[in-house]
Amino acid sequence: MLNPHRLRVLQSVIAAGSIQGAARSLHYSPATVSQHMSSLAQETHLKLFERTGRGLTATAAALSLAQASTSVLQNLDELDRLVENLRVGRSRHLVLASFSSAAKEWLPQVVAALRAKEPDLTVQISLNEPYTEKSGHPVDIDIRNESPLEPEEHFPDCQRHLLRDEDFAVVLPAQHSLAKAETVEVHELSGQMWVDHDIQDSPNGRMIRTACQAAGFVPQFAARLDDHNAALSLVAAGLGITVLPHLALRDLPRGTVARPLRNPTVQRRIVAHVRQDRAGEELVVEALKVLRLEAQHS
Repeated sequence: MLNPHRLRVLQSVIAAGSIQGAARSLHYSPATVSQHMSSLAQETHLKLFERTGRGLTATAAALSLAQASTSVLQNLDELDRLVENLRVGRSRHLVLASFSSAAKEWLPQVVAALRAKEPDLTVQISLNEPYTEKSGHPVDIDIRNESPLEPEEHFPDCQRHLLRDEDFAVVLPAQHSLAKAETVEVHELSGQMWVDHDIQDSPNGRMIRTACQAAGFVPQFAARLDDHNAALSLVAAGLGITVLPHLALRDLPRGTVARPLRNPTVQRRIVAHVRQDRAGEELVVEALKVLRLEAQHS
């Protein structure tokens, strides 16, 4: 097994650009750093550095080894923290997953409230879009949206909590002929060029397509992508219209307006799935409480 400490020293040498630079950063002597690199070369049977003039240049093998070591060393750090948490009998780690607009609007308040209770807490946040089958990676709270037209999602070993129902709106260039209307009916968008913000078949995309089908048309797209912020930029450039839930419309770009959609109304459910085995823990209860408050007042 490779020595993790020597891998860290390798990364330091590459980052610093020299043995001497790494020695200064690590508070080691240059001889100690050189010895670690010699031992690592013997362990791996790889040539890690080549002499260029008075200096050393990392080989392609060294660069690959250092890059591949990053995730391994991060996992070892996580393991060290877990051992310390177990030793003191506390959980200082919480894993959240969320779609991007909820992560932007709600999770800063959630993290702030949790760290006020537990200053040593680390909150890991990952985006769960595009939606696929729930992975086996342990997530303590998974915030998702659903279509009211589809069956509710229930995951094994999770509690399901409804946070809110939310309407969609159409986003238009400010000079668009429909921008002066108080509300827009879906059928009025049949002759428009669209910017699709969902090419991954998420619940949002399915709800929008269903509403268009109910109004008797299939959208014609000027552009298709998988980021709603980029989609809004394209709308601001006059390339089309897009339809988004209100949570994604907090920071509309200049030159765009949002109008409520009617006939049919497009709506989604926002749900938090909480791991059953952690549902009673103080930090998880607090996180869910703040999520409910944010959802209520958004």
